[in-house]
Amino acid sequence: MHTRPRYFEDYAIGEERISHGRTITETDFVVHAGHSGDFFPHHLDAEFMKSTEFGQRIAHGTMTFAIGIGLTASEINPQAFTYGYERLRFPKPVFIGDTIHTVLKVTEKEPDPKRAGFGKIVETIRVLNQRGETVLACDHILLAHMKPVG
Repeated sequence: MHTRPRYFEDYAIGEERISHGRTITETDFVVHAGHSGDFFPHHLDAEFMKSTEFGQRIAHGTMTFAIGIGLTASEINPQAFTYGYERLRFPKPVFIGDTIHTVLKVTEKEPDPKRAGFGKIVETIRVLNQRGETVLACDHILLAHMKPVG
């Protein structure tokens, strides 16, 4: 992890960043269930899931989000902060043993009409498994300071 100060003007549409990978474990499932209180059989009951279309336990969507976004935390920008996430989808399931990584791409940027001195940046996020399938997609909204004038 390192610090990389970047102002709104320093972001370019089309720039991309790719995280390292992380293999999902059974421990991840159990710990996330304990943290979230989500003990649905879809995540924790292997016998129940054998009779479903998935054939095995599937990861909590919230866990996939937390780990997928966490993988992007390799650089700290003191000039920006997360405003939120939009259009969150889970097009494919994540299973125990899958290795995921995250791709961020700057797709929009504009001065923020509500906050003087800030710009809004949209990073399109895709979390991919080892087969290159998208398991999570969303937009990350980032607010960044504009460069000081003068």
